[in-house]
Order: sequence, then C-alpha cells, then structure tokens
Amino acid sequence: MLPISSFRLVKKLCAAQKHKIKEPTHLSSGDFNHAVSTYRQMLLRGVRPDRHTLPRILTASRLSGSFSFGKQVHGQALKLGFSSDHYVTTALIEMYGRLDGADAAKWLFDKSPRRNSVSWTLLAKLYVMEDKPRLAIDLFNQMVDSGADIDLVALATAIGACGLLKSLQEGRNAHQIARKCGLEFDVLVSNSLLKMYIDCGSMRDARAVFDQMPSKDAISWTAMVRGYVRKGGFNEGLKLFRQMNVEGIKADPLAISSILPACARTAAHKNGKEIHGYLIRNGIDKNLTVLNALMDMYVKSGYIEYAWNIFSGMKDRDVISWTVMILGYSFYGRGELGVGLFREMEKSGVEIDQITYVAVLYACYTARMVEDGRFYFNCLEAPKVAHCALMVALLAGAGLFDEATAFMEKRKIERHAEVLRALLDGCRIHQHQQQNGSTGKRVIEQLCDLEPLNAENYVLLSNWYAHHAKWDMVNRMRETIRDMGLRPKKAYSWIEFRNKVHVFGTGDVSHPRSRRIYWELESLMKKADEEGMRPNSDYSLHEVEEERECIPIGHSEMLATSFGLISTERGATIRVTKNLRICCHCHSFAKFISKIVGRQILIKDPTYFHHFKDGSCSCGD
Repeated sequence: MLPISSFRLVKKLCAAQKHKIKEPTHLSSGDFNHAVSTYRQMLLRGVRPDRHTLPRILTASRLSGSFSFGKQVHGQALKLGFSSDHYVTTALIEMYGRLDGADAAKWLFDKSPRRNSVSWTLLAKLYVMEDKPRLAIDLFNQMVDSGADIDLVALATAIGACGLLKSLQEGRNAHQIARKCGLEFDVLVSNSLLKMYIDCGSMRDARAVFDQMPSKDAISWTAMVRGYVRKGGFNEGLKLFRQMNVEGIKADPLAISSILPACARTAAHKNGKEIHGYLIRNGIDKNLTVLNALMDMYVKSGYIEYAWNIFSGMKDRDVISWTVMILGYSFYGRGELGVGLFREMEKSGVEIDQITYVAVLYACYTARMVEDGRFYFNCLEAPKVAHCALMVALLAGAGLFDEATAFMEKRKIERHAEVLRALLDGCRIHQHQQQNGSTGKRVIEQLCDLEPLNAENYVLLSNWYAHHAKWDMVNRMRETIRDMGLRPKKAYSWIEFRNKVHVFGTGDVSHPRSRRIYWELESLMKKADEEGMRPNSDYSLHEVEEERECIPIGHSEMLATSFGLISTERGATIRVTKNLRICCHCHSFAKFISKIVGRQILIKDPTYFHHFKDGSCSCGD
C-alpha cells in the first residue's frame, strides 16, 4: 500500500490536472525535488500523465537542474504521443535550452512538427541569454516570414536583441513590424524601443518614441533620464526628472540612481542636494545603490564632507561604497585618509576587487606613500595596465625614475600610452632635474609614435620646446599640427552663479562683466608682483596654442575665478571646473589669491580637485 502522506500528494497532483490548476503544490512552493519524487510515485501507481502534467514536471526538472531526469520525461512524452503538443514542446525547448544550451533547443525546435509564437519567442530568448543577438534577430525575421502570430513578448525580445547588437537598422526594422502589428504603443513594446534606441546611441529616435507614447510608466521615464545622463545630456535629464515628478510618477531607487550622476558636477551640486531632499521628504527607500550614487555625486560635485556623512551613517557597505570614499579622499589630496579607509575595508570582510586596488594605489600616489603602494601592488595576482600605470606615476612622482623605468621594462608596458603619460607627469613635477627634461621629451615623442593622430601629443611636444625656448621647433610643430588637420582641445572653465552656468574661454572678453573681471585680476597680479611672485610654467597638456599666447590672467580658470570673486559674497567659496588640467602659473596664482582675499577656491580639472586655502593647495603642488 502507498503511505497515506504520499497518497495525499498524488491525489493533490491528480486534482490539479482535473481542475487545470496552474501549478502543483510542490512546484508553486519551490520544492522541485519533492515534485519530481511525487511524479515518480505517480508513475509507479499507474497514474497516466497528460499534456498538463508533463510541462509542469519538465519545469520542475529544469528548475532543479536535473537534466538526466528531464530527458527521461522527454522519452515518456514521446511514448505517450505528446511530442507534438504545444505545451509539452515549449517546456522541452526551455528545459533543453537552459540545461544543455540554445543549440540543443534549436535542434528540438527544428524537429517539432508544429510551432507557435511561444516556441519561436522562447528560442529567441535563449539566444539572447547566451549573448547571441544576431541569431535571435534572424530567428525573429524567420518567424515573421512564416506568418506566425507576432505578440508583445516576441517583439520585446527581438527589439532587445537589436539593442544588444547595437544595430540601429535592425532596430528600425523591428520598430516597423511593431507598427504594422498595431503594437507600437503598448507600454512593453514602447519601453523596449526606448531602451533599444538608447543602446544604439540614437537619443533622437528614443525621444520620438517617448513623446508619442499615449501612456508612460516609471520604466519609460527612468529609461529616458538614464539615457540622457549616460550620453552627457545632463540638463535634459534633469528636466525630464522634474517633469516626471510633475506628472505624478513617483521616482523609484533606480530613477534616483540614474539622475544623480547628472548632479555630479560642481555646477550642478544644488540639483543633487534637491534630489537628496526629495528622497527624505518622500520617504523613498535609500537602498545601497542610491546611497552609493549619493556619495558619488557629492564627491564629484565638491562636497567630500557630505559624502563622508552618508558613508559613516551606512549600516551596510559594499565594495562600491568603500571604493567611492577611497577615491574621493584621493581626489581631494587626502590620500592618506584613503589608504586608512582601505585598511578598514580589509578588516570589514568586504571582498576587494581590482577597481578598489586602483583606488588605493591612486591614494598612495596622491599621498606619496611609495612603500604602501609597492605593498598593495604586490597583493595583486594579475595586475592590469591601470594598476601598472599608477605604480609608474607613484615612482616617477617620487623622483624614482630609474625604478619606474625598470618596472616598465620588467612588465613590458613601455608601449602603453597610459603608462607613458604617468611617467611624463613625474618628469613634469621634477623638471628641475636636467636629465628628466630630456626624459620628458623622449616620452612625448614615444606618445606621438603610438598615437600619431592624437593632437594633444603634438601640443605636448610643442609646449616642451616652448618651455626650453626652442622657438624654431615650436613653429615647426605648429605647422605639423596644421598640415595634419589636427584640432587640439580648446580650454574652457565654468562657474555657477544664481542658477546659471557662466562659461569662459581663454582670453574671453564676451562676458558682460569682462572689464570688471580683468580689472580684478590685474589688481591681484600687481599685488603678487609686489610680493615677488614669479610666473611658473611647464609643458603640460593645458598649454594649447591660445593659452600659451595669452597673458596668464586671461586663462579660462582665472577668468572664472575672478568672476566668482566679484559676484559672490565676501568669504564664499569659489567653485570652478576646467576641461583641461590647470597650468602651473594659474595654480600658483590661485594659491596667492586664496591667501590675500581670505577665500577658499576649489578648481576641479579632469584629474584632481585643487582646494586652495590660506595660500596652499590640497594637491601639495
């Protein structure tokens, strides 16, 4: 006799078949192994499975990872005559696809005498899961040609594959099919189209879909905000985020973490604070992703203390939390605090990844902690080029050029531009050593050979010649840049005042307050001359043609700083951002200004936050 408990299980399973209940008891509860054992007992007792039982037990075998049992069920389906049943075939395709690969599922699909839209779509999904979007798109086109019904899921799957392939042409073809089927404006399809166009780099097409959608959900809004921010359209992303709130769509953590990078700029810090306040006022769950995004935003917009407040108040921290703070302190010239945080992280039990090692090596570089840098580099089993470049920067920055060169030769990384630029930085810092002057020239020439179409390399070489008063070579380099049709970057700086961003170019006189801006700088320069301050120069990338020929006070960062001085209240911090590295003369002048006017000046360039206070800079020069 069958035990009473097992008899009841079989009875439940049979009742499920009779009344066509969606899932057997064990399947719905996630007890897949028990469902399989119950099915075995069912067969032993002579209970014949039907077209509803087989798909469910195939699902149980798939979810439990029992491929051998799934093949047994396949054999039973063939014997019982269910091999052409839609439900059974679909379950078999999914089971084979998940446990043996999409090719096995395709073999079964090809053998199937009858196919429906579900089986077509399922196979396409399996190809997408295996990162084979081209095959998924080809299968969808075959599905269309076969005359099969095209439903929402089939379209969403095909459109998603086009996004993975980054094929705008295939994506537009799928869009056209959606339009013909009358499914273009279904939210699922429209959202898939939005994501596909964004992934393919066409924000214009994505916006056209978005604007035409009769109804939009949080996914629609978040996708567009995220797309604009990733493509650098920060202002448009912020506008959409505000409009989203006006429309009554409550931002979820994903939307918040998507918009915060748009606020991670010195000129947009107020937006970030507003969103932080929005989180608090609306009681939105500040999960780990949101807290990390908030920290990153405050670090990049110049408020390291706010980032620290969030970090110190976090109950749980992941590797991103630690890495953001370690890098943050390094950017602000407080690398020793970053190294200290890394040591705490080692004790916390959080797994340290390669990016965190980049952060701690950068912290060692900014703090000039050579021994610590050597130690942490040696902890890496397989260091990447980024780690090696930081070691070269650390050694060269400390004046250890022989060791840096030997390190490069040992690692065979002399032909990496990233590494050569790290060595060049050390040459710039220690240019008072004659041998490093010649080393710098040699490194720049190597960069020109490695990247012959990179205008910045020729600018560097031209500046090196100018620094050493070789004016005939400077003119020759100008001709080379012009003849090759190369366009060096122009220098720009910007500052926010009264919710408006003021942008300055080199020697800019277009601003309505230019006369007052230059008068302020000239007055400060006179005081600097009286105190014996002498211009300092180098051969960094910042000195493009226009900056070298411009008077020092006409450099963009000085114009933006002067505007801040004449426009803000006495004692207010001046916050400026520049697209190129700050030059040595402006760096020295900013230190002087911070001392003489009693102001803190924060100038952010692509590599560093320079915090000037009482005549010194956080970078330690």
